Amino acid sequence: MKLSVRMVAVAAVLATAACAPQTSGNSSSDKDEKTGTLRVWLFQEVNNQPKEKVVDSVLAEFEKEHEGAEVTVEYIPVETRAQRIKAAFNDPKSAPDLIEYGNTDTAGYVKDGGLADVTEDFGAWDEAKDTDPTARQSVTVGGKVYGVPYFVGVRALYYRTDVFEELGLDVPKTQAELIATAKGIRAAKPELYGLAVGGAYTYGAMPFIWSHGGELATGKGGSYASAIDSAAARKGIEAYTSLFGDDNCPAAKCAAMTGNDTITAFAAGKAAMAIGGDFSHAAVEAGQVKGKYAVVPLPGLKAGSIAPAFAGGNNLGVLKSTTHRTLAVDLMKRLASKEAQGELFEAMGFLPTFSDVRQQVAAKEAFVKPFVATLAADTKFVPASPAWAQIDAGAVLPTMFQEVVSGKKDVDSASADAARKMNDAFGSVG
Repeated sequence: MKLSVRMVAVAAVLATAACAPQTSGNSSSDKDEKTGTLRVWLFQEVNNQPKEKVVDSVLAEFEKEHEGAEVTVEYIPVETRAQRIKAAFNDPKSAPDLIEYGNTDTAGYVKDGGLADVTEDFGAWDEAKDTDPTARQSVTVGGKVYGVPYFVGVRALYYRTDVFEELGLDVPKTQAELIATAKGIRAAKPELYGLAVGGAYTYGAMPFIWSHGGELATGKGGSYASAIDSAAARKGIEAYTSLFGDDNCPAAKCAAMTGNDTITAFAAGKAAMAIGGDFSHAAVEAGQVKGKYAVVPLPGLKAGSIAPAFAGGNNLGVLKSTTHRTLAVDLMKRLASKEAQGELFEAMGFLPTFSDVRQQVAAKEAFVKPFVATLAADTKFVPASPAWAQIDAGAVLPTMFQEVVSGKKDVDSASADAARKMNDAFGSVG
């Protein structure tokens, strides 16, 4: 899922998943009709018209090449999509043939039995070979493929060029320099956060954990165990939570902040640095710091290294219950093709999931380069388990960070509690 507005959408899905109806009675359709109406559900964007234009172009070509077939697209609200998709899994007669969904939800939807296995279709698709590995991982569960990546989102370091010039600062090249620079700015300019951070900003905290060699969980094939309380993960937690305090981002204000809150603070001129996504660019450009900022990859532990980033984004998937499987798979590939993803970037700023297409757009748009460099360096993904929805909706990691920055618990006890909650979730799904 894409972050900023998109990660808010992911949160909405996960938060409502618990109250969604239980899935039952899923079965593959024995029909594969080559004519008739295909129903597609895509996500409603804040400004949806550019997206509709790209989609309509794809549909026109699709209908031209498939006589007797037509497509209806419904753009569904992000706030209710979890319930609607779950309900569609329960009621094949009213379900769409093809859906857009958040990439952290793949494993859960596979467990629910709602998505069709398209492993062979993906393997036979010529363009699939250029899909980046992390994007491919986001559609893969148990070695099988259940969709195609639609776009990807990743984060990097936004910083105020005017503040850095005024204070004679160099851009941080290591994580230690980043923390020291943030606190130095706060000391010189107490009206600013040095680096805006949020206790509820899970995807902004993860690079600190990963860069120290920590992991969220270990395992594969749907069987996972939490690793958030490992020695390496605890070092990352300590590094991230060290940024909460009067010497950078006061815990009283920053403990509850989300990723959107940190970008809002940066765009409003209240922070000298922030960790934001490629999708944050428009919001920053519309803020008070326009023309006074730049973006670089978030530094890792060693000079010249890039901290691993979470690769969010959305996917497209065919429902197992479709009666138009061949047509639905073809339309899915067309909507997620290199050409369509390039057009979607031009229209919406969504980063393509194909490595070669990303290089092409980076050559045209300078602001994309640090995000492409981050994707090329190393990206990580959440555990491919349906339990992740429970973990995220239960705010397990934000609670851990907030307990540490509030002083309620130390890193060891807070991470141990988080690990226990994660393992309970992993155990509940088998």
